[in-house]
Parts: sequence; C-alpha cells; structure tokens
Amino acid sequence: MVMKFSNRLCCCLLSTSLLSIAAPPLDAQELEPRRWSHLPSGGNFLGGGPAITRGDIFFDPVIRAEDAELDMDTSVIKYIHSFEFFEKSARVSVQQGHQNGVWSGLLDGVPTTLQRVGLTDTVLRFAINLKGAPPLSGQDYQAYRGSQSGETIVGLGLAVQLPTGEYFDDKLINLGSNRYTFRPQIGAVHNRGNWSFEGTASVWLFTDNDEFFGGNRIEQNPLLFLQGHAIRNFPQGHWMGLSVGYGYGAETTINGLDQDNRREDWAWALSYGFPLATGSSLKLVYAGTETKTLTGLDSDSFIVAFSLTF
Repeated sequence: MVMKFSNRLCCCLLSTSLLSIAAPPLDAQELEPRRWSHLPSGGNFLGGGPAITRGDIFFDPVIRAEDAELDMDTSVIKYIHSFEFFEKSARVSVQQGHQNGVWSGLLDGVPTTLQRVGLTDTVLRFAINLKGAPPLSGQDYQAYRGSQSGETIVGLGLAVQLPTGEYFDDKLINLGSNRYTFRPQIGAVHNRGNWSFEGTASVWLFTDNDEFFGGNRIEQNPLLFLQGHAIRNFPQGHWMGLSVGYGYGAETTINGLDQDNRREDWAWALSYGFPLATGSSLKLVYAGTETKTLTGLDSDSFIVAFSLTF
C-alpha cells in the first residue's frame, strides 16, 4: 500500500509543472538589487546567510492533491572578486547553497511528506560594466564615488549553474538539476542623488537532463526573467530597496512530449541594508512569488545576508 501510494504521488508530481524539479520557482536569491554596483578593483567580498521559504503548491484540479506545501531552509555562501578587465570594471563570483526541504500535502485525503537535504547546484558568474563605473581602487575609487551625484552604469553578465547539487535519478524531487543552466544578462543602473534605479533582463538556457526520474529525458524551453529595483540611500550607509520580477516561458517536454506547462510568475522583494562595522554589513529581505497559471507555487521568503570586505 505504501509503495502504491508513493508511486501515485510521483506520477502526480510528474504531471503538474514539474514543480521544484525541472523548473524551480523564481528564486528569492535571484531577485537581487545592486547587482551592477560599482566595486573597487582588487576587492574581495564574502557574503551569505540563511533563508526560510514557505509556499503553497497548486496542482491540476483533476489530481486530488490538496493542502500541498513547501518548507525550505536554505543557507548560501558567496564569494566575489572584482578586477580590471580590458580597462573596464569586472567581477567573478561563486555561490554555493545547502538546503533542507520538505514537501507535504494530502493525496486522496491521505497525508504524505517528502524530505531532501543536501547541496544545491553551484553558480558561477562573470560580469563586466561597459559604461560608467571605471576600474579604480583605494583613494581614487573613494574620490570618484564622492563626486558622482548622477551616473548611469550598463553591464553584461553570464551566470552558469553547474550540475553539482544532490541528485538521484531514482527520485523525482531533487535539490540538484543534473544539467547546466546558462543565464546571459544585461543590466543598467541609474544613480541620481540618493536614489538608484536598476533593471536586469536575463534568459535562462537549459541543457537536457538525460537521467530524469524513471529513465526519462527532459528538455526545457528558455525562461525570460525581467527584474527592476528602486533603491533609496540614507546617511551612514543605510539603504532600502523595492524589487519586482517577472518570469515567462520554460515549458518542458518529456521524451519529446509537450507538457503544456509554460510558466508565468511574479516576484517581489523589500530589502533593508545597514553597516555593522568597517567592511561589514547586514541585509534583511522579505521576498514573495506568485504563479499566474493554474499550477505552480506561491511562496514567502525571509532572508538574512551578511557581507564582508577583505
């Protein structure tokens, strides 16, 4: 009976947007303000912290799944190095997460729970500022930043998600994706007095997963993700940001069969950052997501992130 019920649950999950498997919902960590900020050349930055996500999962009505929920605890660490590249400001970063996730709900009125604990996929990113934000360090950097009451910065970036996270081909839900994801990005930020307005457009390009659950093969169309941020700077290094994001696309096919599960998601976030001591700061974030399709995930996330310059 337990095995029969488990197989039924897996079939239901497989047929409902592949939630948190092939197309994870918009990540609160991805809705990131100040992504194109001017950094001093030769700088090293270490950041990270915990995030708590709680969400409601919506299934197709023909599947008798109710009260489905996601409880995810995430810890992330990120390292950034800034440098001069062809007389432009550039940066590279590496990010690694660890998650403890629980999926729970009722199927035909019977409660069930699935849990996964382990490492997520590693994310590498390279970005370069093509306009504004000249490569400077030390006192030259401080003097330049102090003289800029208005400035526009334009940058290009590429993030690569590596298939390093925990993955088992005999499990439907995994923390790793078992494929590469490439995210080319273009962004701009305009600083005017105490305000900054920032926008980023990115396309998520997915390679195939040939070792999906049950020996299946998954292909996925690109996902377009747009995000915008309005940031207000206050005295003594305090700042507050309001963010919004929109994702569209990422329809999947399994063994060549179209799953008709195009995604359309909204995301938003409110951030507050402040310095702790020289070279260190803390950021508090509330972020939410909402699906605009019949199946998907609505979530709330609370994030605490530190940053250390050395």
